[in-house]
Amino acid sequence: MFYGWWIVSAGFGLETLIGGLMFHAYGAYLVLLREEFGWSKTMLSAAFAMARAESGILGPVQGWLTDRFGPRVLIRVGMTIFSLGFILFSQIQGPVTFFLTFFLMALGSSLGGYLPIGVAIVAWFRRRRALALSLSASGMAVGGLLTPLVVLAMSRFGWRTTALASGLLAIAVGLPLAQLVRRRPEAYGLTPDGDPPRRAEPDAPPRPPLGERDFTPREAMATRAFWYISIGHSAALFVVSAVMVHMVVHVTERLGYSLPQAASVVALMTVMQGIGQVSGGWLGDRFSKRRIAAGCMLGHAAGLLVLAFASAFWMVLAFAVLHGLGWGMRGPLMSAIRADYFGSAAFGTITGLSSMVLMVGMMGGPLVAGILADRTGSYGLGFSVLAALAAVGSVFFLLARRPTLAR
Repeated sequence: MFYGWWIVSAGFGLETLIGGLMFHAYGAYLVLLREEFGWSKTMLSAAFAMARAESGILGPVQGWLTDRFGPRVLIRVGMTIFSLGFILFSQIQGPVTFFLTFFLMALGSSLGGYLPIGVAIVAWFRRRRALALSLSASGMAVGGLLTPLVVLAMSRFGWRTTALASGLLAIAVGLPLAQLVRRRPEAYGLTPDGDPPRRAEPDAPPRPPLGERDFTPREAMATRAFWYISIGHSAALFVVSAVMVHMVVHVTERLGYSLPQAASVVALMTVMQGIGQVSGGWLGDRFSKRRIAAGCMLGHAAGLLVLAFASAFWMVLAFAVLHGLGWGMRGPLMSAIRADYFGSAAFGTITGLSSMVLMVGMMGGPLVAGILADRTGSYGLGFSVLAALAAVGSVFFLLARRPTLAR
C-alpha cells in the first residue's frame, strides 16, 4: 500500500482523539461546569474565543515551523501539550485556572492536529488530495460518535476523572500515531499518489511535479483568492464554533432535553459529518471545490436557523443533518483548495497566515451567540445573525477563482 495512506490513517486517529476528547465533548463539559461553578455563557464563550485567538496569532509561526521542521515534530509537541492541558484541567478550582488549562488544550490540539496533518497529506497527494484530506478529517466526525461515551464517563465517574483519563489516553495514543507521519515522499524515493517517477530526457533540468504551481506566502497573500477563501472559511467558522460551544447548552437548558439526548444529537451530527467528508472528498477531486463549498455554506445557514427556532426534537435532528453534511463536505475542501491554488511547498505558512482571518470566526461565533443569549434569554437572535453571516460567506467562495502565477 502507498505509504501516504498510512499518513492519512495517522491523521484520522489524531483527529478522532482531538474531536472525541475535546471539541465535541466541550459542550458537555460546559453544562457540568455551569452546574458546579455557576459561570455565565459569556464567560465560557470567552474561554473558547481566547483559545481560538491563540490559533490565529500563532498560526503563521506554526505554519512556518511545520514547513521548516516537518509535521511529525509539531504533532509530538502538540499531543504532549494537549495531554498536559487535560491533566491540569481535571484539577481546576476557578475561572483563571480554567482559562489557562483550556488554553493549553487548545494550543496542543492546534499544534498536533489540523495544520501539520494537512501539510503532510498535501505533500503526499495531488490527484486524490481532496479524498485523502477528507478521509483524515473524518476522524473528527468519528470522535463525535465517542461523545456519548465521554458523557457516560462524566455521569458515572465525574468530569474531573474523565478529563484526567482523557489526558492519559491522548499521550498514550497520540505519540505513536505521530511516528507514522512523514514529511515528503521524494525523501523516501516515492512520488505523490504513488505514481511512477516521471522520466526526464538526458541532461534536461528537473521538471516540477505535474500540476503543481508553488506560490510563496507573499505571492499568495497578493491574490484575491487567498482573501476570499479566508473570509468564506471564517464565515463558516462563526457557525461551527458557536455550535461547538452552545448547542448542548441550548438543547438542554432552553429546549429542556436531557444531556444524553443532546449527546445523541452530537452523534447524529457527526455521522452526517463523516458521510459529508467522504462524499465531499470524492466530489472535490472531480468538480469545482469552490462551488461545493458555497453550497455547504447555505447548509450551515439553514441548519442553524432550524436550531434557532426549534420547537420539537425532530427539528433539532434536522439541524444535525444539515449542519453535519455542510461541515463535513466543506471542511476538507478548505485545505484542498488552498493546496490546488498555491501549491504544497509553503502550504503550512500560507495556511498559518490565513488563520489570522479564521480566528475572527472562531472567536466571534461563541461570543455573538453567548452575549446575545445572556441579554435576550434566548439563542434565537444570535443563531439567526450567524446564519446570515454563513449565507454571505457562500458568495466569497464563488468569487475565489484560481489565481495565476506570473513568473
